Amino acid sequence: MRLIIVTFLFLTVSIRISAQTDSLYLWPNAVPGEPGPKKPPVPTTLEDGSIRVIEVTNPFLAVFEPDTKEKNGKAIIVCPGGAYVRLAVHKEGYSTAEWLTKLGYTVFVLHYRVPNKRDGAFQDLQRSLRIIRQEAKVYGIDPGKVGAIGFSAGAHLVARAGMSELPERYPSQDVSDKQSGTPDRMMIIYPAYLDEGSNHSLTPGLKATPNTVDTFIFQTMDDGSARSSFALATALRDAKANVELHMLAKGGHGYGMSAGNKAAETWPKLLEAWLREHM
Repeated sequence: MRLIIVTFLFLTVSIRISAQTDSLYLWPNAVPGEPGPKKPPVPTTLEDGSIRVIEVTNPFLAVFEPDTKEKNGKAIIVCPGGAYVRLAVHKEGYSTAEWLTKLGYTVFVLHYRVPNKRDGAFQDLQRSLRIIRQEAKVYGIDPGKVGAIGFSAGAHLVARAGMSELPERYPSQDVSDKQSGTPDRMMIIYPAYLDEGSNHSLTPGLKATPNTVDTFIFQTMDDGSARSSFALATALRDAKANVELHMLAKGGHGYGMSAGNKAAETWPKLLEAWLREHM
């Protein structure tokens, strides 16, 4: 079933990103578990001019396609962070998308449900992965090469999609739901909420196995959530899964790709090299 593709506007705030081509809404009918009707997303503008979204009830994917000559036939979903109460769509979403399209990837920035809807967000990511695979021919991508990158809460969301012991269930919507809801690669950037097991071990409900997909992790030691990276990397290592961990001394949290922050300038270079080898 061909999904309807629509143009995306944030209420009266028009976000014009040169590389954005379409928006894909995830749920053709009622959004599972949502008590109210679908509404437009609610944005807020920070002092630096960047946009955050503080409410999403009708989840969607903002689509970014690379130039034809650069296109590599692979896709990446971007999950911005924001503590599950907001989405840092500019700093961690659109900026990342524009960078990845220059590397040849077709990119989908996920606007998952917020605030405080973790299981709904998990459904949104699973549904996104299935839709992208179903629509692979439309976007000229390989359905077996669909990775996911997440920041902070978005990184936790990606880990859930790749490692959850009990996948969230929702009523089948259409033929897309026959596709896999697991990413082919995981890219975990300054994650949170992954060390909630005993003695800061991996959060219960997540399981590392030898078949867990190849995973890239980046964080800094001065990040209050740094133990999340150690918990995830240790669990993957012990399971003999393929994992690469990078920890810098300083950088804080939530820096995205901000110029002037060493961590923000370092992780894209490391990830680009990792992607060439692993995806």
